[in-house]
Amino acid sequence: MGRIKTQLIKRLTFQLMKKHKDDFKQSFEENKKIVEQFLDSDNKKIRNTIAGYVTRLVKTKEVF
Repeated sequence: MGRIKTQLIKRLTFQLMKKHKDDFKQSFEENKKIVEQFLDSDNKKIRNTIAGYVTRLVKTKEVF
């Protein structure tokens, strides 16, 4: 069992994926830098959670 993502995390992730889906890679470290550029928040925990979720979606090919 994994961690459950909140609606905030899912909503922000899907918005970023729709706008910038070609920019994301299969590497968490690269996605973390990309999310930091496009996200307005300074919160490191939210940034890392979104980057991890994006990485998981890209690896499983659930890209929109």
